[in-house]
Amino acid sequence: MNLNELFPFPEERKARKRVGRGSGSGWGCTSGKGNKGQNSRSGGGKGPGFEGGQMPLQRRLPKHGFKNPFRTEYASLNLDRLLEAFEGKQEISLDDIYERGLCKRGAAVKILGRGEVAAAVTVEAHRFSASAAEKIQNAGGQAKALEG
Repeated sequence: MNLNELFPFPEERKARKRVGRGSGSGWGCTSGKGNKGQNSRSGGGKGPGFEGGQMPLQRRLPKHGFKNPFRTEYASLNLDRLLEAFEGKQEISLDDIYERGLCKRGAAVKILGRGEVAAAVTVEAHRFSASAAEKIQNAGGQAKALEG
């Protein structure tokens, strides 16, 4: 069975309306558009959003806000969740965080300071909050901030 053998058969399909092909077709002369006027012309008619001359909604509403194209969005991860996922591990790299599914792969990661650090641990991430970096260093560990 092929796609062209599926129902409806070609002869059962409705043919498209071919306008402007002579008066014998019933759709000749003005092609069903009437005489003269904006909508009889090619490309005629009002555009989307036109409200009959009334000021359109998208022009009535004020512009709002600013979108910074250079902003970096960080996936936040707290110390308690991080250390719970890697219990007993001395070095936690960015790849380990991605593999464990704590953050989306390729996302910029920021470590936040909720939770306590008991053992010395080396953590690798893009950013650290001041409290998180302090807790890791006080426990004898190291917070490695990556570039970018």
